[in-house]
Amino acid sequence: MVHRRTSKLLFLLCFLSCSLIAIAAKSYYDILQVPRGASDEQMKRAYRKLALKYHPDKNQGNEEANKKFAEINNAYEVLSDSEKRSIYDRYGEEGLKQHAASGGRGGGMNIQDIFSQFFGGGPMEEEEKIVKGDDVIVELDATLEDLYMGGSLKVWREKNVIKPAPGKRRCNCRNEVYHKQIGPGMFQQMTEQVCEQCPNVKYEREGYFVTVDIEKGMQDGQEVVFYEDGEPIIDGEAGDLRFRIRTASHDLFRREGNDLHTTVTITLVQALVGFEKTIKHLDDHLVDIGTKGVTKPKEVRKFKGEGMPLHFSNKKGDLYVTFEVLFPTSLTEDQKTQIKAILG
Repeated sequence: MVHRRTSKLLFLLCFLSCSLIAIAAKSYYDILQVPRGASDEQMKRAYRKLALKYHPDKNQGNEEANKKFAEINNAYEVLSDSEKRSIYDRYGEEGLKQHAASGGRGGGMNIQDIFSQFFGGGPMEEEEKIVKGDDVIVELDATLEDLYMGGSLKVWREKNVIKPAPGKRRCNCRNEVYHKQIGPGMFQQMTEQVCEQCPNVKYEREGYFVTVDIEKGMQDGQEVVFYEDGEPIIDGEAGDLRFRIRTASHDLFRREGNDLHTTVTITLVQALVGFEKTIKHLDDHLVDIGTKGVTKPKEVRKFKGEGMPLHFSNKKGDLYVTFEVLFPTSLTEDQKTQIKAILG
């Protein structure tokens, strides 16, 4: 008896200590982008959106997206199970491991099984139709510096917000079919519209700042999405707010995909005898573009790995420098004679 009590006590102490350790890790609620008190329906909607966004079929070759997809499924597998969620809320991830080790249900569902519950077997079948408000698309100019190093922009956002209003309203209207007896053994099929009485609502305009994170290497047309932050709709789900990235013009560099292009002007003497020269890159490091050889007008030289970073990668594109040669506007007779003597 004493042995059994000791085992239970040790198990409880382990649970309590594990709960403190797990707090430091990113929580499953953060991964699903829901509050700790989220309902089952909120978690289903959050999972549905994120699983479609990060599914490997849509992100082939993107290791970060694949890792994110696995995290999303793992988080939902725990939080959608009331017993596991209760243990996780009290003791964290280590508590779940101890629960599994003590004989509890520890085997998680297969990722594809979880996904199939929502989308019916095929990995990329469309999400079930939900009444949604309009998406709001904002073209966002990002500087080359932010796209090279990463950064963030604060954007002022105004939108309609649904607020309570006095009175009641008819909502969730639907047609119900019933049969009415009109005589012995005679029935007539009737259709009646049924509407629930719900609290009234109204739209109010509100404004606030949105912080848009610009990731290194993002391309034109890529989007930063704020789910359900678009236009609201009564008795439905708000649309999404989508910031569509567009590369702003730059004084020195021009971007083409993952490569950068720039033009540098040199004198005729530098073109003939060589020169020492550096240009300042987007993060202020210096790139040596000098040469000891002859440079032809309009010559293009490639500097490998000095272009834009690739999104979700440690690789970089290349820098292409086009050299313009500045010719003198006139020469004296003495200069002409010297040049002929040297080059003739």
